[in-house]
Amino acid sequence: MAGVDVIGLTVVVDDLGTFAERLRVNAAKAVKVTSLKVKRDAQSRASGHPRWVHYPRTITYDIKVTAEGIEGEIGPDKDLKGQAAYGAIVEFGTSVTAPIPHLGPALDANAEDLVAGIEIAVRQAM
Repeated sequence: MAGVDVIGLTVVVDDLGTFAERLRVNAAKAVKVTSLKVKRDAQSRASGHPRWVHYPRTITYDIKVTAEGIEGEIGPDKDLKGQAAYGAIVEFGTSVTAPIPHLGPALDANAEDLVAGIEIAVRQAM
């Protein structure tokens, strides 16, 4: 009877077992880096308006890692005092105030960076 011996399979199985954790850590880094870039981009786009002088400083970001995935939330922190509550007015305008699109365009401008970051995270996790 002929047989086959596989040597080193335990190492491969162990490595695959830690892949998910390595990917989670690396992907969280990618989301954090891109969220910071979106925040800074949005702050820059919203700066310079005489009525909303303090608003850009209220734009923050937060990262949540859950069993379902990783979420980056960027926008005005309404827990901060001042002009944070005016985020929707600044972004979309009103009947008497022109919009200053900053969050949407900042997200769009940095979307490819997130994709590249996730691709790097997957490669590094392997």
